[in-house]
Formats: sequence, structure tokens, C-alpha cells
Amino acid sequence: MSTQNPIFIPGPTNIPEKLRRAIDYPSIDHRSASFHEMLKPALDGVKRILRTREAETLIFPATGTGAWEAAVTNTLSPGDKVLAGRYGMFSHRWIDLCQRHNLDVEIVEAPWGAAAPADAFEQILKADRTHSIKAVLVCHNETATGVRSDIAAVRRAIDAAKHPAMLFVDGVSSIASMDFRMDEWGVDIAITGSQKGFMLPPGLAILGISPKALAAMESATCPRCFFDFRDMARMNASGGFPYTPPVNLIRGLSVSVAMLEKEGLAHVFARHYRIAEGVRKAVEAWGLSLCARESRLYSDTVSAVVVPNGFDGTRFVTHAADKYGVAFGVGLGEVAGKVFRIGHLGSMTDVMALAGIATAEMVMADLNFPLKLGEGVAAAQEFYRTSRCAENASDVCVAA
Repeated sequence: MSTQNPIFIPGPTNIPEKLRRAIDYPSIDHRSASFHEMLKPALDGVKRILRTREAETLIFPATGTGAWEAAVTNTLSPGDKVLAGRYGMFSHRWIDLCQRHNLDVEIVEAPWGAAAPADAFEQILKADRTHSIKAVLVCHNETATGVRSDIAAVRRAIDAAKHPAMLFVDGVSSIASMDFRMDEWGVDIAITGSQKGFMLPPGLAILGISPKALAAMESATCPRCFFDFRDMARMNASGGFPYTPPVNLIRGLSVSVAMLEKEGLAHVFARHYRIAEGVRKAVEAWGLSLCARESRLYSDTVSAVVVPNGFDGTRFVTHAADKYGVAFGVGLGEVAGKVFRIGHLGSMTDVMALAGIATAEMVMADLNFPLKLGEGVAAAQEFYRTSRCAENASDVCVAA
């Protein structure tokens, strides 16, 4: 794999040179005022990215999986019931984690390529008259299938059922790249990581925790130590950490937030939509389709491209790496071998996306896919050349 080429996996993402320099930093005393001067801007910045005034933000040395574990162990007890849809690999893995913690998971099965089943959630919650369901778990952006779920619709379903369940949202591959509104959508715990929209290496599990979720800590009895919200919040309040912190990544996070805010979140979301739409134009020109079942579900951070019958998506990915030194994402779980994934989030531009599209065409031509070289590139070029995206509406692009 060539380190000179951009990567097109849905995380870890390309690291801008500014962030590489920010994390290239000498060791410091993490119990000194210097660390507090790094930590507070990072925590405050995450609140702004999540669009929350009410939530507390915490950072743990981990990835998104660690954030899942922190969310459930700090707010729930063994035997508690949670409601979750299974519609992709990451929603499946979160369910598996809950089951390993002896939670009672009511699973709503949905096709891979569909979104979180808000209507089914509403009916189940209405039927739960004893309010035994303590939390609803949703992946905002299912990275395995390239599907974005409507979190506001899930909140409406909970409210329509007049149910007190908390809403936990995995925004690992959406937050800092796609519109996310923690307070407006009534999210009780928002989860993400450093290696996607924040454009950093893996290593930070990032959470926003509502007052309701913080209150649930007092009665939760799941075992926790490393991921204890109380220990972390108490130490953060005085500028510290309950154990050795990942100083370099925390420093990088504050710089990342500053970069995102300098661009402007509306610009960030519009850029991701624009790049994704160019990829989608290319897929259409190739005569292929996306795993997402409807256009309203299309993710702006990853496109899962369905390969024709008789072709192997995994072979596509290995050939791209072996011959061209370019990384694409393999299909996972139920769509393994059936799709290849193009990640287009984080540090990404039109020009970078065109390099990925052109490489994908060469790979498909090598593997005798039924396409003509240049068709997808031309479709994307035409879109990028002749359109502009509205600054404050990432779902609107118009002819220039």
C-alpha cells in the first residue's frame, strides 16, 4: 500500500498535515497546567460539534467500541432491557456488546440497506406499558451499508409512545462530517471517535452525555472502572485525568475542532454532500447501484457499491491494494463479497475523490466488470464542475 495515495476507507481517514504536526509533540507532565490548557478546549469544542449546550462531554483512550461500552455500563444494569434495530454490521456489533454485558436486547431485524426502523420502535414502545425498556440504540450512519438513519424520526417515535427510554446514538462515521443535532434530536448519549470526521488517528472514544443519562449513573450497576463516567468527570473538572491520558491526540482534537469551525460546520456538511454526490453520479454512470435502498438514506461519508452478479467485492478491494496501492473498504457481514465501499469523509476534496473514482474504474476494468473506462469519472467531473452546494443546506446542490 502506498502512503502517498489517499485512502478511501470509511475510517481511519486521511490525516491533514496540520493535524500530523499537531500530534507530533513532546511528552509533557499530564498533571500540569499545560495539560488542562489542552483538555478544556477539546471538551468544549466537542460540545459545539455535537450542537449541545446541555450535555457533558467526555473523552476516553479507546475507539467507538469503547464508547459503546462506556455508554451502556454507566447507565444500565445487568438484566435491563434495551431496544435496537439490526440493519448492518455495526448495529449488530453494538447488540452483541450489550448481550455480553447481560442486557436483555429486544432486536428489530431490518434488511441490510434499510435504516433504523423508527415505526417499529414506536409500536414496541407503546406496547411497553411498564416501561421496562431503558434505552433505544441507533446507528446514525451504518458504515457497513452506507445508510443514514433519521434520528429525529426515532426521537419522535419515542415521544409519540410517551416512553421515558433514553436514546443512545452511534455517530462514529457521521459526527463532524454530517449534520448532527444532539439537543434538538433529544439524544441522551452521542458516541464518536477521533479517526473519522475529526481526521485524527484512532485512539479517542468521544461521548456527549445528557443530564438524563448522567442521572441514570446513580442507579446503574453494570461493572465499570476504566470507563467510569464519574471518575472521568470528577478529574476533568479539576483539569486532570483518572489515568495517563493520550496527550497528543487530545491536543490534536482541539486543533481539529478549530479547523472544522474555521471551515464552518455548514461548509463541512455541504462539502461532504457534494463529494458524496459526485461518487453517486459515478456509480450511476457505471450502471451499478448502492446498498442503501432509497436515495433519502444515502450516506454522505461512505458509499457501499453493489457489485454485479458473478463478481466479488472483496477481490475488487484486494486488487486495488495490490496493483494500485489504494485502499477501499470491503463488504462486512451479510454484504461481504457483495459490495465494495468508497469512504469519502474527513480530509477529502473533489480532486481526491476523482482519484478514487478513477482508480475504482481501473480496478473494475482489470476484473472485467461491464463498464467503459472514463464513464464514472466524466459523470463526477461534470457534477463537480457545474454544481455548487448551498452553504447552509448540505442536502441541496444546484447547477452553477
